[in-house]
Amino acid sequence: MHIERVDTVRCGLGEGAVWNAEENALYFLDIWGKKVFRYDPVLGDTKSWDTPGHVGALGLREGGGAVLAMDNAIHTLDFKSGACTQIADPGFNSDKLTINDGTIDRRGRFVFGGCCAGFDDVQPIGGLFSCDGSAVRQLDSGTHQSNSHCFSPDGGTLYCADSYIRTLWAYDYDLDTGNVSNKRVFAKTDDLGGVPDGSAVDADGVVWMSVFEAGKVAAFRPDGGLERVIDMPVRLISSVAIGGPKLDTLYVTTIDPTEFGGEPEEGSGHVYAVEGLGIRGVPEAWFSG
Repeated sequence: MHIERVDTVRCGLGEGAVWNAEENALYFLDIWGKKVFRYDPVLGDTKSWDTPGHVGALGLREGGGAVLAMDNAIHTLDFKSGACTQIADPGFNSDKLTINDGTIDRRGRFVFGGCCAGFDDVQPIGGLFSCDGSAVRQLDSGTHQSNSHCFSPDGGTLYCADSYIRTLWAYDYDLDTGNVSNKRVFAKTDDLGGVPDGSAVDADGVVWMSVFEAGKVAAFRPDGGLERVIDMPVRLISSVAIGGPKLDTLYVTTIDPTEFGGEPEEGSGHVYAVEGLGIRGVPEAWFSG
């Protein structure tokens, strides 16, 4: 195994890594910097788009562009013009509720989380939501801080976390209806010393989770057992994506601790690539809306 820093931009709050298998390019976010980035590892080229708000999740869109969970609504981003257009509103009834993290199901729906904003007086006012391109519906409730949304290779299991209680849940997911059922605890991160953040699933169904505040990426087998733990060079690990031409590279985004009032940390805010894991990823689904 080999970990190296990727030669691309340094973020304040790096997040939302997504691999585009058709372009062989990594998309990711700087949330507080209000930017979307595209990194081409072959050319070493990075492009960026400014956004008018804070983007909490990114998905690729059929026909080009991206779908964004920006502030309290769902938008599209046109990569050619840079225009952001609102397409759906979850109708949150609290100014303490925002959108954090999301993914695309195998039928093209954008599945995302409602999250209690901030770190003071955190309440379970969030939940699980789905957008088919215009309408948003709620799938579950009672979440404090949503995170870590990802699907099993067959699309039949949805994983998502409540970071506040350090728990990753699994649901049975009906691809035809987009409904969830059979919610159960899949894994907890108490013993890892951090909280669940962004995750990705490989072709064997192993869930690769960034463990925020612990400087680790944890891999959980489909039965929830801990497969392995990777120690990263920095502490604030935020999201992962499995990419590269052979879908065998684990990309990891990180956060600069000074964004949260912490002490500076060498190497923080950068993207890292982990090679030699012997894994194979699954191409991301694309938003159909």
